[in-house]
Amino acid sequence: MTTVSKKIDSGGGSPRHVDVLIIGAGLSGIGAAWRLQRRRDWTYAVLEGRDHLGGTWDLFRYPGVRSDSDMFTLSYAFQPWRGKKSLADGDSIRRYIEDTAREHGIDRHIHYGTKAVAASWSRKQSRWVVETREGQDSRVWTCSFLYICAGYYDYERGHQPEFAGVEQFGGRFVHPQFWPEDLDTTGKRVVVIGSGATAATLVPALATTAAHVTMLQRSPTYLAALPDVDRTADALRRYLPARIAHALIREKNVLSSQLTYWLSRRFPEQTKQWLRKSALRYLPDPAYLDRHFTPRYQPWDQRLCVVPDGDFFRAVATGKASVATDRITRFVESGIVLDSGEVLEADVIVSATGLSLIPLGGIGLSVDEQMINVADTTAYRGLMLSGVPNLAFCVGYTNASWTLRADMSSRYVVRLLDHMRRHGHTTAMPACPPGRARRPLLGLTSSYVKRSAHLFPQQGERDPWTASQNYLLDRLTFVFTDLRKGMIFDG
Repeated sequence: MTTVSKKIDSGGGSPRHVDVLIIGAGLSGIGAAWRLQRRRDWTYAVLEGRDHLGGTWDLFRYPGVRSDSDMFTLSYAFQPWRGKKSLADGDSIRRYIEDTAREHGIDRHIHYGTKAVAASWSRKQSRWVVETREGQDSRVWTCSFLYICAGYYDYERGHQPEFAGVEQFGGRFVHPQFWPEDLDTTGKRVVVIGSGATAATLVPALATTAAHVTMLQRSPTYLAALPDVDRTADALRRYLPARIAHALIREKNVLSSQLTYWLSRRFPEQTKQWLRKSALRYLPDPAYLDRHFTPRYQPWDQRLCVVPDGDFFRAVATGKASVATDRITRFVESGIVLDSGEVLEADVIVSATGLSLIPLGGIGLSVDEQMINVADTTAYRGLMLSGVPNLAFCVGYTNASWTLRADMSSRYVVRLLDHMRRHGHTTAMPACPPGRARRPLLGLTSSYVKRSAHLFPQQGERDPWTASQNYLLDRLTFVFTDLRKGMIFDG
């Protein structure tokens, strides 16, 4: 196996070249590297703009940050999850990624503090020229295939609405994406603005030490109370070898989550009743639930927010937390004035108002010096772009664990590269689909998705121009599908 050195030539030196260049050292990037390095005659490198690996799990450091997918499907198929909790905290997930990279030698291929900013494809040379930034310096890499595993969160900025009078607030005002290390909420009155997964995580975590925590929401979100520990998994891990137990638990959880999703979409009213009944086990106040936890949309129009062992509901039941469903009129020195006239007094206000999304890690693309507007392209199988050669990107599922689809994408990329090598092809480019693609790539109605949908590629109406949200179907499609369908090969 070829190991790429840490230094990159700059100035008038020759660019560093590898067969495959992976952008991002998070869950997706480390998984992609593992798949690639099994073909020992390929060279690869992983470029990471931050100083540490882990991606999202290194970026987010707010109190209580954790997974809302079970770890047996969020982890890798090849690396058993050995943690006690099925819904693990951010530190445990980051350590798991670090351990995986180190155990398989992937860490030797990672180049930290190296942010890819632009990539240009040359048909004449059949390679990508990738411009990077290392501090104040500019460097260049070249590769035969570019695989962008940077997810779709904008690491530089979160979504922040403009609140009237925010400058008048006399306490601390923070965004969870950039949680201050010196912030201590012990004994403080805290208001968390938002009702998504971040808010649902923050509230019970802060409530353990704060004087009181109020979640302020414009409208409710579905919260699903699920066990924090998978007892079936514990039993299997007790009696079976780790890899066999991991594989069985993974299959069980895949089938369970896919069935739950299908039933939720097929029988939404029954799903609502099940969610309500689950919540009542922890918060036995039907009127309170109906007022603050009855969304206007159907289950899985937006991703369900998981609350381990009902921790959010339990925090409310004890009086340490509460929910206010109202709109903000303005900030004042003591807190927030609501449209109802109520004033929420606060020492700390957390703006858990969502994330900003950005396609392909914000990398500017061009093909033969022609700039590519990603929004004008159509996604091929949800992982390549029409009219763009030798490039893939990794986006996970919205209705299941991210890693499940990320691994499917990486396996497909390896299969495509094998096909190209066997047949002597130097390029593989998705053709432009017939008709006009009109469906968004990310099929959720969540505000953070809708705000950024115009920046992303679209998807079409039929294979191979659709992005399936069905892992069981993809597991067959990605392995057995005809690689030549809708693809233009050259060389």
